[in-house]
Amino acid sequence: MSNHPIEALMRTTMESLKDMVDVNTIVGDPVETPDGTVIIPISRVSFGFASGGGEYTAMRDGKTDESGDKFDQLPFAGGTGAGVSVQPVAFMVVGNGHMKLLPVDQNATMVDSIINFTPKLLDKLQAMSEKRNENKSKKTDNEKEIIIE
Repeated sequence: MSNHPIEALMRTTMESLKDMVDVNTIVGDPVETPDGTVIIPISRVSFGFASGGGEYTAMRDGKTDESGDKFDQLPFAGGTGAGVSVQPVAFMVVGNGHMKLLPVDQNATMVDSIINFTPKLLDKLQAMSEKRNENKSKKTDNEKEIIIE
């Protein structure tokens, strides 16, 4: 049974899958931006493979083998299939002395985005408020000087 047709189908499919599996499929080629930052895409790769076949019932057609004995010819029918799924998972950003992993959330909703953005917004508002308070204190000091003179 070492020369069964299903083995040839499976061998061909497995060799094709072997050619598709590559580390560059998971960790993509780096992309450099004009400011020197390097972005590296990272993906999740899933492979599926199926193979099957069967033989029909014996048919007597009067053929003989090398010894002259009549034999039954059993036709074979088979097939294989494979599928690949590549999904982006994250981007690694390297630049300016920092390295960040930015995840790509496939299930993110608008509410999740707002919740994730809120701390950044609060930090910016606080910085603006502090800057405004500094400017007010400078104005009052200047105004006092003008009034005194």
